[in-house]
Amino acid sequence: MVQAGNFTYTDETDLPATIPVFPLTGALLLPGGQLPLNIFEPRYVEMIDQALSGARIIGMVQPRLDGALRDDREPKLCEVGCMGRIVSYAESGDGRYIINLQGIARFRIVEELSSAKTPFRCCRVAAFLADLDDEKGENDVDRAGLLRAFRRFFEVNEMEADWDSIAKASNETLVNALSMMSPYGAAEKQALLEASDLKTRAETLIAMTEIALARGDSGEDGPTTLQ
Repeated sequence: MVQAGNFTYTDETDLPATIPVFPLTGALLLPGGQLPLNIFEPRYVEMIDQALSGARIIGMVQPRLDGALRDDREPKLCEVGCMGRIVSYAESGDGRYIINLQGIARFRIVEELSSAKTPFRCCRVAAFLADLDDEKGENDVDRAGLLRAFRRFFEVNEMEADWDSIAKASNETLVNALSMMSPYGAAEKQALLEASDLKTRAETLIAMTEIALARGDSGEDGPTTLQ
């Protein structure tokens, strides 16, 4: 069960099989996480209009990491993304939307639909239903190791954190929030998204952070590749 805004998602019947998608390099949305977005391109403003009139769900997905293009020169998409519900929005007065997207569940793209009917892209998707499970392996997460790595990372990069709030967060909230705020590149963000479970995502995040610390950088200047 995932609570997003005023709606509770409990099983497959609560999730649409076809969703509009917003391709954005380096953006990571995970279940339960919140992602603020500034929507200004006209076709995606139209996408938000349509979403707000319906289920309020859009999918966040990265363009393919190898830069592959379709015949129309639009980027091909990664196979895995995350659907989110628009839980708040504001109109800027100059044609933009400022929205807050809350993650519901990851999905795998089954088929990208023809864009002839809409200016934005839509896909038929299969949701990762395990993301709706209340028991997501929280007890398997190395919380101490994760906090230790990020304390060092924050100290080295002279960053501040609300450690009192962090101490109260569940393991799922902690792992997903740190994954989303991490400064790593598109490939690393995709690896975190595609991690098979919460324990694996936490281990991947710890490894990335330890590599960045060993190299003495913030993780922003280049890929932190895990072999």
